[in-house]
Amino acid sequence: MSFSASPRPPSGPRRRSLLVSAAGAAGAVLLVGCSGDPEAGEPAAERSAADAARARAGRDSEALAARYAAVIAAHPGLAERLRPLREEVLRHAKAFGAKGTGGTASPGASSSGASPSVSARAAGPGDDAGRVPADEKDAVALLAGAERKLADRRAEALLEVPGELARLLASVAAAGAAHVYLLTDGG
Repeated sequence: MSFSASPRPPSGPRRRSLLVSAAGAAGAVLLVGCSGDPEAGEPAAERSAADAARARAGRDSEALAARYAAVIAAHPGLAERLRPLREEVLRHAKAFGAKGTGGTASPGASSSGASPSVSARAAGPGDDAGRVPADEKDAVALLAGAERKLADRRAEALLEVPGELARLLASVAAAGAAHVYLLTDGG
């Protein structure tokens, strides 16, 4: 008994072409997906803009932490309430790669060592050069306003930065909005 080949060719792709296609797809995935740098595919100009945005965000977080330190120094009764928020702001600065401490005072110490220049920078343009209001409620409102402005700026910046940095900015902006709530309604 003899078996003859079918008179019609097999339908669909052959085994060899499937293997070649699969190997090609796997190679493409390895080339694209295995980069150690999540932003490696970006042009140098975009990377430098992202680096500048990251550095600015770190400095902004340090300045905000300095503002918290100034308020804590001026109103020690607020320290227990504000210290955890300041510590989180310092973690944000570190996440952005900032090397400073947001003022010379440690989160657990009295902030009398915070330099006036750091406090003035924390205030930003148009503010009272880092002066802390004498009234505790006004001082907390000042912090809430600073948190709100910074969260808004970070939300706007999301459109101008690449993926991983955009996610970090979004997360920190959301944390800033939560701080505003805790400093105002949730306090």
